[in-house]
Amino acid sequence: MRRALGGGAGLVAAALLACGRPTPPPSGFTLLFLRRSPAASLGGLSWAPDPDHSRLVAFDGRLRVTRSFTSPRLANPMAVASLGRMLLVTERTGEAVVFDTSGHPVREWEGPHLASLYAAAGERVVAVRSPYYIPQFAAEPDTAPLIRVLDTLGRPVAGLATIHVPPVPFLAQLVNAGAVAVAPNGSIYFAPLVRDEIRKYAPGGAARWTTRRGLFPTEAEPEFLPAKGGGRDIRVRSALVNVALVLGPDGRLYALGSDDSAATNLRVDVVDTSSGAILATRHLGPRETAVAVGRRGDLATFDADSLLAGTTSPSREPFTPAFALPDLRGDTVTLAQFAGRVTLVNFWASWCDPCRDEFPHMAQLYREFDRKDFDIAAISDDVDSRKMLAFVRRFGPPFPILVGGGRMRQTYHYRGLPYSVLLDRRGRVIERIFGFGGAAEFRDLRETIANEVRAP
Repeated sequence: MRRALGGGAGLVAAALLACGRPTPPPSGFTLLFLRRSPAASLGGLSWAPDPDHSRLVAFDGRLRVTRSFTSPRLANPMAVASLGRMLLVTERTGEAVVFDTSGHPVREWEGPHLASLYAAAGERVVAVRSPYYIPQFAAEPDTAPLIRVLDTLGRPVAGLATIHVPPVPFLAQLVNAGAVAVAPNGSIYFAPLVRDEIRKYAPGGAARWTTRRGLFPTEAEPEFLPAKGGGRDIRVRSALVNVALVLGPDGRLYALGSDDSAATNLRVDVVDTSSGAILATRHLGPRETAVAVGRRGDLATFDADSLLAGTTSPSREPFTPAFALPDLRGDTVTLAQFAGRVTLVNFWASWCDPCRDEFPHMAQLYREFDRKDFDIAAISDDVDSRKMLAFVRRFGPPFPILVGGGRMRQTYHYRGLPYSVLLDRRGRVIERIFGFGGAAEFRDLRETIANEVRAP
């Protein structure tokens, strides 16, 4: 579950809050990593994903937040790269979304892998298997490309290098996942998730160098482990090594990696792009969760929470497009009919397991507030009306059910179900809720609604 404050794109006031007294850093910093995600430089700002709040955030040279935006397309943004004058965002589940810097989506595409990670420089886009999400174990032939080159519409145009097929072929996705960065001259840098290597490839795919940190005396291939206690959970033994790569403004490669086999302790290695030599290493402490580089190439670390503490909510924007959908009796219900009440617009489907868990919480929430103050519009995205009706009969929701007919995802561009949008009395987005977060989520939601109901 991710909760994102509404408002779309917007300028926000900002201040750097360090531990204790506010101590803004000097100007001239470029953010490299925010937590475990790579940042991108564009238009004099450093842009970084904030997956915990389903948003993109922009920092100036003093690492003050100057912009942020959310979108239904930003459920779990994990990486961002500059694509010309646009921002290329990697979603956790592997989709790519291109935004302009005002937060308006330009295009999106499905990746060439089960889950992809994207990098770009100029108009050159590449995709690799994502280190952030391994959706399933699947074998691949040894001729499969390690790196896919895409055009700016996300269509594969070439494949570079080839994958390594491990002794356990079904671990190929894991073994060939990794971090990636692209240089302005087209060179590609790749760092496998589970191997102590950083590689450079020429624009055409020829290997240029491989460097290692010497983290382990020997490296073992990942392998399956027996299930604990006869359970069905799939367990894998592997060392998590590389997390993210960024090419800095000084032309050096910065590698965020692990200091142990579980990536609980992190480090940043500064790599010479010509030779692959490691020029410097910075071992990160628990609170050093944001890494930047200064004009003179000096590394600086910060607490990511403190950097983000200056982010304020953008102005609220209307929920669009306004719906006009039939209810279960066939009568048309419009968004305008909910005006004057705080409203939770919920998207669900009968085949969605988390939706089944969420409905009882929604019913309880619905009963706790007066109808003049709060309402729910639960929109089914089922294609099969019989399954939808069977779901409704089973749960007997007290709130209105509207029929979306399987067209809602194309209309509202959400990543998955359930997906909810909380609206104020004027139909503007207060926050978006991605997925189902259980009782804790609904406690927070109840408090938000109560505050909104009391607001003048």
